[in-house]
Amino acid sequence: MTTRHLYLARHGAADAFGNLTGLGHRQADLLGERLAGMPIDAVWHSPLPRAVASARELARHLPQVLVDEVPELIDHVPYVPRAAETPSSWAGFFDGYEEAEAAAGHRLAESLVARFARAPGPGRRDTHEVLVTHAYPIAWLVRHALDAPPARWLDLNSANAALTVIHYRTGLPPTLVMFNDMSHLPADLRWTGFPPGRRP
Repeated sequence: MTTRHLYLARHGAADAFGNLTGLGHRQADLLGERLAGMPIDAVWHSPLPRAVASARELARHLPQVLVDEVPELIDHVPYVPRAAETPSSWAGFFDGYEEAEAAAGHRLAESLVARFARAPGPGRRDTHEVLVTHAYPIAWLVRHALDAPPARWLDLNSANAALTVIHYRTGLPPTLVMFNDMSHLPADLRWTGFPPGRRP
């Protein structure tokens, strides 16, 4: 059965201006080393500088692989929940989101799903694609793979340069193979992109 393998990665650690830091470059480099043994067909990335730099860094380990920008991978809010759906920890986060802005974000999220969350077409071979993006688009794709309610994306976060893998096969629901795996990163490079706190 033909499978589309999606390797989702949040960009490496970035500074307050959205540029990749030295630590972020190291994270992306180590992710590239991990993916070097896979038959990657393409690296798709968000247009934002931190994702562009991360994609270029990891792609150094994937010679001859297409690296290109995809607008659907940009950082965006995929779904603005109703008040009854919003956890208390998110209270106030969506204040000021206008209806038109929320609708545009949701359309972009649905375009992301339509482009990537499907099996290869008939007669196609297996494909292996890396998506270098942001925490929210990853959360949306994972939520979709699990067929969870739209607001559940709020509770899914990804560390910088962590790896999430989803498989898509014709006639079957998506398979979440792994989520937020950081085993390619040493302890001092893990858990960035999360609020401060003790980690396992």
